[in-house]
Amino acid sequence: MYRQHFGLVEHPFSLTPDTQFFFNSQSHREVLSTLLLALRHSEGFIKIVGEVGTGKTLLSRKLLASLGDNFLTAYIPNPYLTPEELKWFLAEEIGIAYSPEMPSYQLLREINQRLVDLAQQKKQVVLIVDEAQAMPRETIEALRLLTNLETEKNKLLQVVLIGQPELDDLLNRPDLRQLKQRIVFSEYLQGIPRRSLADYISYRLSSAGYRGANLFSRGALGLLYRATGGVPRLINVISHKAMLAAYGEKSEKVTRNHMARAIADTKESKSVGRLLAKRNIWLWPGVALVAAVSAIVLPNLLGVNL
Repeated sequence: MYRQHFGLVEHPFSLTPDTQFFFNSQSHREVLSTLLLALRHSEGFIKIVGEVGTGKTLLSRKLLASLGDNFLTAYIPNPYLTPEELKWFLAEEIGIAYSPEMPSYQLLREINQRLVDLAQQKKQVVLIVDEAQAMPRETIEALRLLTNLETEKNKLLQVVLIGQPELDDLLNRPDLRQLKQRIVFSEYLQGIPRRSLADYISYRLSSAGYRGANLFSRGALGLLYRATGGVPRLINVISHKAMLAAYGEKSEKVTRNHMARAIADTKESKSVGRLLAKRNIWLWPGVALVAAVSAIVLPNLLGVNL
């Protein structure tokens, strides 16, 4: 579509969690640093909470890419697992040959022995659970029991729980207080602050191959923030539509008007942003029309020859 028009190599606002587009904002940088520090010190449970669209999955991909060769990682994108399926998943990830017919106690013993072997090889095993707020209560409890596996000095399995704010509600249940007490680090992922929005847009564009001047006008950025509140996924969706609108007019710049049309077409945008976008769409053409009519009528009324 617009890649050639704007001199891009790839789409800058794709929703695919590509680590090439990981923006090092203060919140994301601090959370990633906490994760790396905690894992390198062999802490047990770590919890990361963020609203929908704040970049949790991209953060987890960045974490996986940042861990060294001494880590063996397992990533669970879909937490809808039974306790047995969780053990099978972990067994497979750490290289255990198993069959579904294997008794649970035997599988647990095999997992324990394999984790001990890996620890002796100086390998740390990390299990990352995305969308953890959706994990069944019984499976969460099974996860806690797996973290009981330890040597005299270290945990054999480290767990990172990543989820939406509902994860806190889940962990506040009285019957999960044992797991909650084991969470060593908790971090909250924030959106992109207003002052960093221009840098975020610029970073995504340059990562996609753009080498020109500022592509988004100041007015477009201001409207974009009001419509998204700094939520990265919404920023990406609306920015993509705004670039399409600019491309449709063969414009070299994304203006406030392009942004307004993109926001009006995105029902997930925030109400204040949609209100401002509608005002922009209806007000400015009206102002332009009044100005054009005035330019024709007023000189005649005043008896001025143009």
